Amino acid sequence: MKLRIASLLYVLSFAASVKAAPLWLRYPAISPDGSQIAFTYKGQIYIISANAGGGEKLACPVTSDDSYACYPVWSSDSKTLAYASDRFGNFDIFTVPASGGVPTRITAHSAHETPFAFSNDGRSIYFGAAISDAAESALFPKGSMEELYRVSIRGGRYERILGTPAQWICWSSDGRSFLYQDRKGGENEWRKHHTSSVARDIWNYDTVSGKHTRLTTWEGEDRNPRYSPDNRSVYFLSERSGSFNVWNMPIGDPSAARQITFFKTHPVRFLTISRNGRLCFGYNGEIYTMDSGTSSPRKLDVKIVPGEPADKYARLPVKDGRNAAVSPDGKQIAFVSRGEIFVTSAAYNTTRRITTTAEAEDSPAFAVDNRTLAYASERDGHWNIYTAAIVRDEDPDFPNATLIEEKPLFKQDHTDRTCPKYSPDGKELAFVESRRRLMVLNLATGKVRPITDGEQSYSTDGNMDYAWSPDGKWFALSYTGNRHHPYSDIGLVSAAGGPIHNITNTGYFDRQPVWSPDGDAILFSSDRYGMRSHASWGSLNDVMVVFLNRRAYEIAQMDEEEYEFHKATEKRADKKYEAKKSDSGTVSRDTPKADDIVVELEGIEDRIVRLTPFSGNLRGYALDKKGEHLYYSMSYGAAYDIWQLNLRNRENKVLHKGLGGELAWDQGMATLFSFGHGMKKFKNGTGAAETVQPSGVLQLDRRAERAYMFDRIRRQERERFYEESMHGVDWDAMCRNYERFLPHIANDYDFAEMASELLGELNVSHTGCRYSRPASPDDDATADLGLIFDFSYRGDGLLVAEVIAGAPFDKASSEVRAGDVVERVNGQEIPAGADFYPLLNHLAGQRTLVSLYRPSTGKRWAETVVPISQSALSKLLYKRWVKRRAADVERLSNGRLGYVHIESMGDASFRTVYADMLGRYNHCVGIVVDTRFNGGGRLHEDIEILLSGEKYLTQVIRGKEVCDMPSRRWNKPSVMLVGEANYSNAHGTPWVYQYRKIGKVVGMPVPGTMTSVSWERLQNPALVFGIPVIGYRTAEGTYLENSQLEPDVTVANSPELVVSGRDEQLEQAVKTLLELIDAPASKFSCLGTNPETFTQRYTK
Repeated sequence: MKLRIASLLYVLSFAASVKAAPLWLRYPAISPDGSQIAFTYKGQIYIISANAGGGEKLACPVTSDDSYACYPVWSSDSKTLAYASDRFGNFDIFTVPASGGVPTRITAHSAHETPFAFSNDGRSIYFGAAISDAAESALFPKGSMEELYRVSIRGGRYERILGTPAQWICWSSDGRSFLYQDRKGGENEWRKHHTSSVARDIWNYDTVSGKHTRLTTWEGEDRNPRYSPDNRSVYFLSERSGSFNVWNMPIGDPSAARQITFFKTHPVRFLTISRNGRLCFGYNGEIYTMDSGTSSPRKLDVKIVPGEPADKYARLPVKDGRNAAVSPDGKQIAFVSRGEIFVTSAAYNTTRRITTTAEAEDSPAFAVDNRTLAYASERDGHWNIYTAAIVRDEDPDFPNATLIEEKPLFKQDHTDRTCPKYSPDGKELAFVESRRRLMVLNLATGKVRPITDGEQSYSTDGNMDYAWSPDGKWFALSYTGNRHHPYSDIGLVSAAGGPIHNITNTGYFDRQPVWSPDGDAILFSSDRYGMRSHASWGSLNDVMVVFLNRRAYEIAQMDEEEYEFHKATEKRADKKYEAKKSDSGTVSRDTPKADDIVVELEGIEDRIVRLTPFSGNLRGYALDKKGEHLYYSMSYGAAYDIWQLNLRNRENKVLHKGLGGELAWDQGMATLFSFGHGMKKFKNGTGAAETVQPSGVLQLDRRAERAYMFDRIRRQERERFYEESMHGVDWDAMCRNYERFLPHIANDYDFAEMASELLGELNVSHTGCRYSRPASPDDDATADLGLIFDFSYRGDGLLVAEVIAGAPFDKASSEVRAGDVVERVNGQEIPAGADFYPLLNHLAGQRTLVSLYRPSTGKRWAETVVPISQSALSKLLYKRWVKRRAADVERLSNGRLGYVHIESMGDASFRTVYADMLGRYNHCVGIVVDTRFNGGGRLHEDIEILLSGEKYLTQVIRGKEVCDMPSRRWNKPSVMLVGEANYSNAHGTPWVYQYRKIGKVVGMPVPGTMTSVSWERLQNPALVFGIPVIGYRTAEGTYLENSQLEPDVTVANSPELVVSGRDEQLEQAVKTLLELIDAPASKFSCLGTNPETFTQRYTK
């Protein structure tokens, strides 16, 4: 009961939290006059005196609504605060008087807007947001790569200051320059201790000359630059000493940096400075100040006023769930909702909550009596199997039960036990032990026997895809049979235990075994015939069947006429058998009893049959009682439909359109259930759809749930992290430190940030915790007209700089072109300096009247268009960026080279690259392969094969050369472009490219982020965290994780030139490849290219 006791202590500690010192004080910012400090606590902004002495200091709130407020920034006169709030769904910028008052909304775009600083005169606010690059910019259109804007403190139109990311700027006293930290990629902000090219650096921007000067070049993190009062030096945060501390460097000699604070273990965060030189920062959830000339920081004793925002209980309606299980009699459905077990009636909406815990329950399974339910629950720090049983005989079922008795099946011994399933006769219960072994418990004797030894189970998530045979004597399971993870086979193992027999032996994904009702066959899902993804996911699947004996296989292969003859023969044989039995009393048969399953392993590979006629996105499947029809849920690009396939005459038809999901019969196979978007049932499988609508309530203790979710993260990382030493981190000690913040966290933003700080201690990619605020119809959603506007224009209306291809105005009927002015939207004028984004709110997909003016001719007219969403705009901007890069390569190489960009390491990207490379650019003598800003996936093997072709034949027709062989690989030189934002498999792919010496790698170093991740959704479905579960080890014994890839040619895009349209990395890639192509043949041997063939064909 350790976790429950901890939860109780947590509640008690919260009751006393007003008296205890508050923790998890975030984003502290000292006022310019040094008198006050603003900070965020529990999602609200507070102000506290910064003056020394006086003991405990009372903090006063300046925000008080239900929205989340953060990032407080002071005006130069110390009278106003700017901050970000999610009041309208996204983070907008608001201002509020430091003395208190009504907040004023400043920005209204639905992008995430973060305030960084006020102007020196206090009239403007500088903020970061990803809204729009300039038309001429060569920057990649990535949502995480924000621009720097300025807006008046009265609101109005934004002015773009920089197109490149510039965060947490700090103005010089004369206003001629500002410091900033850069952002090169999307690595989690709270990751610690990493040294790689994506780590942040500090820059100075001269507003007069427009020049950017990089001040720090250390390979790790340098952040939060602040000018000293005399502007001669810069205070900043750096991990140079192992953990974030305050450092100082002369502005004229950055190499002479010296350490100012000497904290250990945890990071210093959120550095600010007042005009008198007083530093303010956060450390381990508390606020510190440090005066100029002193050597020791001083911790503030903070007290929060009694009116602090309180965490709330919640009553959540329960209308649906996951992991549904049907009772044998078909009258009840058990399911999981928010980690709790519920049971609903299949005929009515009566619903009963079975468990009431903060911890998670999963995998409900009914016993044969319909009155007992088994499930797994993660209590006391480990998973165990529990049963819930109806106590009173008078109670007919779970939904109407008045008393339910719950008990654990095993004593807690720190062993995980999950995935319970009752045997068909109800006398035994199978489960998974220690996340990898299949076991069986005899319910009468209490004895446990092993079924598998776990040696061929590589997943660490505790799940196993297995099924009892109808006679209870076998298990079918999905497992990795030939050390070929993550690909899987179907195995067969005796219920008495023993070796697993691999009955499919494939290099594909064979999964989800389902027994036929008679036990003579096993259905499974496979991608062996479908369109196979070039990544490790996304393939199309079929329902396959493997027949366990020749007799069943031969009967299944009969046509209708043969089968009718067979049934007549069987009927006659049964009559003779019954007659002999009645004459003699007993008689033996040559064939086993009908309920005995016969397994013939010899030749089983010849008895595997594809059932579904077309591959698709498959969800669930089952045979009918006689085994004559297959029901399956399949999507062919739209909703999931339930299909019925006659296995004899192959008639295939849709029975229930849009109602497909996981399929399950009741024990009598009278009703088919579908669990997809909602719960549906169909009498005999073919009857009309009936909706099963649960109606339950979940009383949620948010604080106890957060305590459990924290423990879940702790355990999952410890059990599943790809490297057992967890990078040498004392994980238990770290968890103990961060756990103490739980009583001070009252919202999901803070929980995700705290969890990310904890996970950041592991110094690994693919982790951190994300919170996605549940969408509301009331949230702002800025639509887009598909026009790039000139942000330097100061007149009435909006000056069009470009019409984006494929956007609403890119129509044959439209007259809009660059130089036109948008004057009105739906009749509302756009005055000079006015914020026009509110006019576009919620207009995506709506017919909109746009009034236009052409200054060159004086013409005025109007056009009706349908604005698009921001996500649709992003796709168009990406296509635009690729086309512009391709045009640059064609221009720079005089048409000799082609260009492809791999957007992600997934199937769709590969098919686009393949089509362009061997189609559009097949005539070119070389190809530029751009992987910059690729976030990963799994394509390194496919890209290696595609680019490593070496000509061995030429196809010739009557003397004409028509094609080189291999014809489905690139047989010519290539170069690969990389950058700091490459992530995951976009590190692995160029690593393989360089390791195999396929070609030169050009660009900036790639951070070592090659691991595979399990993104786990927590009990609160708005929260997701990452576990790096697979590492990639080289022949030398080192992991690719944290091993930076150095390009063969290093070149950066300078911030001054890239915004003007120059892509220096691309220019260098073209130069490097052309030099290679035009060089003497002897230079090609190092790249594995045949020099004679190369010079003959590609140096013309």
